[in-house]
Amino acid sequence: MFLPPERKRFYQNVSISQGEGGFEINLDHRKLKTPHAKLFTVPSEALAIAVATEWDSQKDTIKFYTMHLTTLCNTALDNPTQRNKTQLIRAAVKFLETDTVCYRVEEPAALAELQKNEWDPIVAWAEKRYNVAIGSSTSILGPNIPASTKETFITHLASYNMWALQGIEYVITQLKSLILSMGLIDRHITVEKAVLLSRLEEEYQIQRWGNVEWAHDYDLCELRARAAAGTLFVHLCSESSTVKHKLLQD
Repeated sequence: MFLPPERKRFYQNVSISQGEGGFEINLDHRKLKTPHAKLFTVPSEALAIAVATEWDSQKDTIKFYTMHLTTLCNTALDNPTQRNKTQLIRAAVKFLETDTVCYRVEEPAALAELQKNEWDPIVAWAEKRYNVAIGSSTSILGPNIPASTKETFITHLASYNMWALQGIEYVITQLKSLILSMGLIDRHITVEKAVLLSRLEEEYQIQRWGNVEWAHDYDLCELRARAAAGTLFVHLCSESSTVKHKLLQD
């Protein structure tokens, strides 16, 4: 089932309730469903409140493209690509082979220096944090990532549940970097910093040649929103505790 990018708001009130399979979202007296018509049920109360807030924040028009948490939940529930946990983990780790922060330029010298100054610290952090070798390369083939490094990340990612893994892969896809994504999810860097590092060459070119201001600002805000939503999703899917105080008023 394809969701249109927008539709008229058809509900007044948003609430959450606890069912047998987890927490549900209610639009007036209707239960929210996924695009594949499954009952929309999430594993934690905190995530349910966050999703409900997305729906409650919509004005006269529901803009589905702004509802990143809802989209991530739909993906986790419907699993449209029909992948299992092992496949999700291997897809995430495969990004190491083309990781943004591992690909370096030799020219221009100013950009090469900028990459070294900005990317080396996050690579060094990851190597120390996970006790692995990563490195970088100016070759078009990219760095030669040791098999032991990949296995370490596979083992680490296996500690996450399926829902959180969907969020991790989403963040990696946005930043085009496993290393930046893990730095963000581990709270080592902020969303703003992660996005800046993922767009380093683009920002360098903009500083040099200028940009179409509104387009740049829109792209930047969109990427920050997606990265932040994905990171929040991972944390909320990794939490087992419930929220004791009602944050969303009926």
